[in-house]
Amino acid sequence: MTKSTVVFVCTTCRQPELREDKSLTPCGEEMLSRVQSAALGTNVEIRPVACLMGCEHGCNIAVTGDEKMTYVLGAFSPDQDSAQAIVDYAALHAESASGTVPFRQWPVGVKGHFKARIPSLKPLPAL
Repeated sequence: MTKSTVVFVCTTCRQPELREDKSLTPCGEEMLSRVQSAALGTNVEIRPVACLMGCEHGCNIAVTGDEKMTYVLGAFSPDQDSAQAIVDYAALHAESASGTVPFRQWPVGVKGHFKARIPSLKPLPAL
C-alpha cells in the first residue's frame, strides 16, 4: 500500500496548562502513540517531529503529501477521538489529488483546529 499522505506529530508539544511543569511527559508523545494506533491499516504514514513551532496551541500536527497542500492543525487533546479524527482527515487528504478536502467532508473532530494552509511545492507554471 502506497503511503500518499504523511501526518507529522509534534512530540514536544505541551498543552498550555502543562507548559510550566517540565517533569511531565509532553502530551505530544501521547498524541503520537494514539495517532499511530489509529492509522494502522490505512494509507496514512505517521512520523514524529521534534517541534512544529505552535507552542501556544499544542498538540500540533501537520498533514502533507507529495505535490499536495499541507495543513497544520493544533489545539488537540491527546485522546483517541482526536487521533481518529486526524487519521480520518488524513485519509481524505490521501484520496484527494491536490490534498484539498471539502469542508463538508471534514471529520467533526478536526473542525476549528486548522492553523495554517501551505501550498504545495509542485512545479509552478512559467509566467
